Amino acid sequence: MQTALMATQLPASIPSPSWSGFELGPLSIRAYALCILLGIVVGLWLTAVRWKRRGTPEGSLWDIAIWAIPFGIIGGRLYHVFSSPAQYFGPNFDGTGDLSLIPQIWRGGLGIWGAVVLGAVGAWIGCRRSGVKLSAFMDAAAPGLLLAQAIGRWGNWFNQELFGAPTDLPWGLQIDPQNPNFPADAAPGTLFHPTFLYESLWNLVGVVILLLLDRRFHFRRARLFALYAAYYCLGRVWIELLRIDDAEHITLFGVTTRLNVWTSIFVLIAALLYFVIAGFGRSKRGDTPYLKGREPEPEAPADSHEPEVTIQDAEGSVSDGGPRGSVAATPSDAATDDDPAAAQPEADATPQSAGPEASSSSTDQESRN
Repeated sequence: MQTALMATQLPASIPSPSWSGFELGPLSIRAYALCILLGIVVGLWLTAVRWKRRGTPEGSLWDIAIWAIPFGIIGGRLYHVFSSPAQYFGPNFDGTGDLSLIPQIWRGGLGIWGAVVLGAVGAWIGCRRSGVKLSAFMDAAAPGLLLAQAIGRWGNWFNQELFGAPTDLPWGLQIDPQNPNFPADAAPGTLFHPTFLYESLWNLVGVVILLLLDRRFHFRRARLFALYAAYYCLGRVWIELLRIDDAEHITLFGVTTRLNVWTSIFVLIAALLYFVIAGFGRSKRGDTPYLKGREPEPEAPADSHEPEVTIQDAEGSVSDGGPRGSVAATPSDAATDDDPAAAQPEADATPQSAGPEASSSSTDQESRN
């Protein structure tokens, strides 16, 4: 009886929200955009904590982010547009698409690979201006980037998009049959794999793994970022294979599958190769996050000696080089200190000549002889 009661209380599926945004005057605030913004804020917070621990200049993170974030959003949108071009350019680029949809990112559609590539270009500009290494920033940002993706994926839930194939699992996702993303050949009430949830959970686990590995091994030279890319791609391959939304398919090595699957495989291989190769060498400049010639100047050590003081004695002698309170010795003082006998008055010297009397006596003596 209790088992049956518990079974009736367990959710048989995951409902999709009926709310996807609200109006604020002339503005339309979309839940998808709010999820992306929340992911950026939380990801920046984690990156700021890690960046500060590297001893980097205060405020340099924001100088980098102001370049990286806009570049990343533009790159992510461009990748999505050209990897799923039908609705923008029409099938086979026949011109029947709607180009006005391209800037409407709040409707969904940001490709992570374009965001990473163009975002890295923006980060490079910011790093050069701040005098820090791009590789150091990438290592600091890797867990935060994965955390931002985990949060941003919930925007797909609000938009009821990018779900997987039909399923009868108890965590199947409900999709409104009136939603344009609902498959035309699916019966109302069909449940689908919640791929947004799979990827969000996969990314959250990855954040923990990256933080633990970095605490243990202290990866540098963008090796932690390489692990991030490899881990994310590994999950993206199997999650992408579950999805049924429209996407470009390409054939390689006799296998036809989604473009994002092949992209994930190639990035996974490249990331692992870089991780291994970068581990063989060591930086000649140590663990500094600064570019050569942009290191902060070391602070001058505090002077522990007392300042020298110039003092004049009663006879006008001046001391300008001795320690504080010393008085320069005069020549007579020095003589007195070194040779006490020198301080006595000099004895009268024996005269060189004895005068007229001595001369006359000497003459008389010679005449007698």
